Amino acid sequence: MKIAIIDYDTSNLQSVGNALTSLGRDFEIVDSPKKLSAFDKVILPGVGAAKPAIAKLKRVGFDKALPKLTVPVLGICLGMQLLAEFSEEGDARCLSIIPGKVKKFRTELKIPHMGWNQVRLIKNSKLTKGIPDNSFFYFVHSYYVDTNPKYVIGQTDYGVTFLAIIQKQNFYATQFHPEKSGKWGLKLLSNFCDL
Repeated sequence: MKIAIIDYDTSNLQSVGNALTSLGRDFEIVDSPKKLSAFDKVILPGVGAAKPAIAKLKRVGFDKALPKLTVPVLGICLGMQLLAEFSEEGDARCLSIIPGKVKKFRTELKIPHMGWNQVRLIKNSKLTKGIPDNSFFYFVHSYYVDTNPKYVIGQTDYGVTFLAIIQKQNFYATQFHPEKSGKWGLKLLSNFCDL
């Protein structure tokens, strides 16, 4: 099994790579969409802002390649948001893989939402197999995805209820950082590798 981590200059490649290494999983950092066909799984990590991130993906050609993938794909944090149609962050047109838009938190609570928070599991998924309901995961974000409830696997509260885990067909995504979320984050990454 071969796992690709997409490199688009805005992401948490090292920490995702370290987590996969700790799980004993082989991976390769990929900076060209032409190489994606050689992989069984693809991870789109993310730390940064939507507009420059999507611009880089378009410049290299990942914007055309990613929606066509039939293997399991995992978007992490910004990587999750880029799967949507549009982001309020920089008024960015995104990949339109998952319908809906990315909204900025409008709450009295401190933004960004940073630290550990619980995820309520709404439906069963192979991605969350063996992970208890209301487990804690690590978040760092000021925006969140708003999409059709049928794609929701897990949700979290922070002033508003927002989507923490979503899935549409072979596309999975988490708003939290599984690679920084200890035991249950590693379990989720392991489940993704085993899909």
